[in-house]
Amino acid sequence: MKFLDLAAHRHGLRKWSQAARNAPMMSLANLRRERARARKLMYSLNEVISTADNRLALPMIGSNAFPKPHGTDWSWRPELWREPLPTPGMASVQSKSMLGREVTLFHDCAHSELSLRQLRNSREADLAPYGLRMDVFAFDGSFLSVVLDFPQEAVNGLTRKHLLRMDTIVEMEKPLEIFARLNIKHGPNTEQIVRELPLHDDEIMVEFDLAYSNLNEKRVERAWIDLIFENPQMSQVVLRDLTFSRRPRAEL
Repeated sequence: MKFLDLAAHRHGLRKWSQAARNAPMMSLANLRRERARARKLMYSLNEVISTADNRLALPMIGSNAFPKPHGTDWSWRPELWREPLPTPGMASVQSKSMLGREVTLFHDCAHSELSLRQLRNSREADLAPYGLRMDVFAFDGSFLSVVLDFPQEAVNGLTRKHLLRMDTIVEMEKPLEIFARLNIKHGPNTEQIVRELPLHDDEIMVEFDLAYSNLNEKRVERAWIDLIFENPQMSQVVLRDLTFSRRPRAEL
């Protein structure tokens, strides 16, 4: 089938190349007919070129490419920012609702006026194929968080010598405080480290230094991160990208 397509393509090129060479000598009737055919073909070609340019300019679906610090031994861009989800959005989202397999929304609103939606990124600066938009209208609760479960690879071999880094790109309609809380379950205990996102910096990055934790390295089971949004009513937040990396800290 590919051979036949290639042969037809070459035949079409030869035909139109010959028509271009013969155009100065054609009768006016034949020239009008060829012009009409060429215009129809040009419309289709322009449609293909325009669609291809738009799609090829977007970040590639499935991309896990992003800058990583030297010495990184684990890195990850979560599914929502990497792959199209079967269900790309939800409205009136209830607490403990999941968008994809890794992201869960938690809140204590009596009446939910929250929505979540996966967006296709299209800006030149975007490395992630997709982003997450959260719209909050009236908010009668006391807390709102997006919880992201880490894959098992994130905790395999995890020690107190590790630095865990989170990078994100955030767009907001109004000023808002966002906190990232790392949770690591080890045995019956859960270690928690909280960092406020520097939303006014050009580079929105936080690091969690496990050297200052009470982590029991031999009993690490799982890890997850909470993104906590303070006073989120009547706001829209877009997380254009969210990536994580892990590396051993430099010896002191």
